Amino acid sequence: MTPGSARKEQIIRLMLAGVAGCSLLFLALIMVFLFMEGLPVFRQLPVTDFLFGMEWRPTAEYPEFGIFPLIAGSAAVTLVASSLAIPLGVMTAVWLTEIAPSTLRRIFKPVIELLAALPSVVVGFFGMAVVAPRTQTFFDLDTGLNLFNAGLMLAFMSVPTICSVAEDALHSVPVSLREASLALGATRWETIIRVVIPAAFSGIGTACMLGMSRSIGETMVVLMVAGGAGIIPSSLFDPIRPMPAAIAAEIAEAPFRGEHYHALFAIGMVLFLFTLAFNLVARRITEKNRLTLN
Repeated sequence: MTPGSARKEQIIRLMLAGVAGCSLLFLALIMVFLFMEGLPVFRQLPVTDFLFGMEWRPTAEYPEFGIFPLIAGSAAVTLVASSLAIPLGVMTAVWLTEIAPSTLRRIFKPVIELLAALPSVVVGFFGMAVVAPRTQTFFDLDTGLNLFNAGLMLAFMSVPTICSVAEDALHSVPVSLREASLALGATRWETIIRVVIPAAFSGIGTACMLGMSRSIGETMVVLMVAGGAGIIPSSLFDPIRPMPAAIAAEIAEAPFRGEHYHALFAIGMVLFLFTLAFNLVARRITEKNRLTLN
């Protein structure tokens, strides 16, 4: 390697390190700001009352800041969306990678990736104007803006992400593994189920993690179609108010640096910690499976 090329390589490494460092710096600054604005609420309100309180009434004469119904709403809508999106996204990725003819693959893959670029407000408007009235009529409900509608729309948004990442993971499985399985007498379905999918499980797990992370952090869709009721859902058709929807709906009305303002930032802090914990657990599971396969 010549001195000039070595110098260029060193510059490229420094540039990439700088970009990565900027990303970490921005994340750290966001986290610091979030905690600086959220922690003051706990000077007057115990953490247990905030996390497990059943009433969220920030504008009452005696305000109450209990977010347990909001946590339950976020967990419920994420569970519903994931139960729909993960099987559909993974099966679509398997079909595109292992079964679909090349002609259909060239058509469907760009369409699926285009769906991932749909603005969330468009999906929310579709759920509010099209899906909600039909759900209300079909199930004879008081309102079509509920947990089921929100989960359905979030699943629609998560499927393209899960499918794209899972497809890349399946493509990365060496062809030699497939050929060895077929040579030993396994059928095509047995090869897919027992060889290809286990070999790509780390990537598929990452795809599911990204899809679920989008579901739990999505704001506009749940704000428009979830119903906005701060209650613990007892059925699929109850209106709910997840944590992101509460922040988006009330942040403009909260007095700057007031108790309501700090409580909303504390909700964001809880949402950040939940997402971080979920990502760490999912990463641990993925790494454990990778070590097992190796």
